[in-house]
Amino acid sequence: MNVQGWVVAAERKWDAARLRRSEAKPPAHFRIEAYIGHGGPAGVVVRGRVLDNRLGTEAEEGEGVRAAALRTLGHFVTTELPSVPLRVTVAGASVDTETDGEGYFRVQLPAAALVSPWTTGTIELRGDYRGVTSAQAEVEVRVPSADARFGVISDVDDTILETGVQRALRMVVQTFTGSALTRTAFPGAPELYRDLAADVNPVFYVSSSPWNLHAFLLAFLRHRGFPLGPILLRDLLGNRAGREQKHARIREVLDLHPHLSFVLLGDSGEKDPEIYADIVRDHPDRILAVYIREVRLDPGDGRVEKVSDAWGTAVPFVLAADSDVIRRHATSLGLL
Repeated sequence: MNVQGWVVAAERKWDAARLRRSEAKPPAHFRIEAYIGHGGPAGVVVRGRVLDNRLGTEAEEGEGVRAAALRTLGHFVTTELPSVPLRVTVAGASVDTETDGEGYFRVQLPAAALVSPWTTGTIELRGDYRGVTSAQAEVEVRVPSADARFGVISDVDDTILETGVQRALRMVVQTFTGSALTRTAFPGAPELYRDLAADVNPVFYVSSSPWNLHAFLLAFLRHRGFPLGPILLRDLLGNRAGREQKHARIREVLDLHPHLSFVLLGDSGEKDPEIYADIVRDHPDRILAVYIREVRLDPGDGRVEKVSDAWGTAVPFVLAADSDVIRRHATSLGLL
C-alpha cells in the first residue's frame, strides 16, 4: 500500500470511530453544501456534500494570517455525514440519492425545462437523519445558451491562480495563509477569460485541487472578476489519482454538452499537456485550441515539448509565456 493508501485507510478508520461515538445524537450543525452544477441536452449533473460543521466565514480586507489559516484549515477539518437520504430537484426533475462514506453525492438528472444561463435547483433532506427531519439548500446549474459559440475548459492552479505547484512548500504556505482576497491572478487572465466568455460562452474550471477548496475558489473567481462557472474538483482521499479524476471531469463536460466545441487552457507545471493531448486524441473535432501557460522551473526539461512534438493534429497547441500570447493567438482564430 502506498502513502496515499495508508492515509485513506487511517482517515476512514478515524471517521468510522467518530461516527460510532456520535450517531446516537443529532448532528449539531447539519449542513448541505452544494457545488455549482451544469446541464445541457444530455442531462444535468449536481454534486455536493453533507457535513456537520458550521458554515465558514468569508475573507475580510486586512485580516491577519492567523484568520486566513484558520479558515483554510476549517475547509479540511470536517465532519462528513454518510448515508444521508437526499432528493435533488432541477427544473421539475427529481432524483433520490444518499451520501457516500465521505459525505459526497453526485446525481445526473434528465434535461428538463432548463433556463439559460442559470437554473436554480434544490437539494433537500429526504426523511429522518439522526433526528434531523428538515434541511434544504439551493444549487445553481450553469446552462449554456443556444447562442454559445464554444465552451472554455480551464485548469486553475498556475493557469489563472498563481500557486507555484512545483514549489511544494511555497504552495502549501500560500494555500493555508492566503485568502480569496489576497491570492493573485495572473496578469491579464480575468480580462482574457471575460472576453472568451463574451457573456454567452460557458467556462468550466477543472482542477486537481480537492473539493474542500470549492468555496475558496468560487470566492476567488468572484473577487478577481472571472466569469463564473462550474468548478469541478476531486475527492482528496479518493481511490483515483488526480490525473484520472481530471480526465473524467473533462469528459463529463464534453458528454453533457455535445453541441459545443471547446478551448482548453492549462499550464506546464504538471500534467495538463498530457491530459489535453488525450482529450484531443479522443475528440479531435471538438477542440478548437489548446493553450498551455509556461510556468516550469526548468523550461528546458523537454516534457512539454515531448507532447507538442508528437501533436500531429490540426488542433493548435500554443505554449504561452503570458496572457497576451494567448489573446493574440485566440484573436487570430476568431475566438475573440
